[in-house]
Amino acid sequence: MSTENFLVWLLLGVVAGWLAGQIMKGSGFGIIGNIIVGILGSFLGGWLGTRLGIGGTQTGGFNLASILTAVLGAVVLLFIVGLFNRSRTNL
Repeated sequence: MSTENFLVWLLLGVVAGWLAGQIMKGSGFGIIGNIIVGILGSFLGGWLGTRLGIGGTQTGGFNLASILTAVLGAVVLLFIVGLFNRSRTNL
């Protein structure tokens, strides 16, 4: 992954974290937590999308596929982290 791609996914992660927090109302971790999870989720979404041939980022800008891939990765990661968080509090 080039430095440009890394920076694009980092910025996408910030946007994706905020959007994922809006989508997953009630199971978020606050704005800062959602942004951190969004950054990690965008990398997860980008990695999975690249492996499946359905996503990826274009160097030098955003596109709809990149944003959707990052948001989907962030939503999935928020969901998974939320499951672990709930199961831990139910013990």
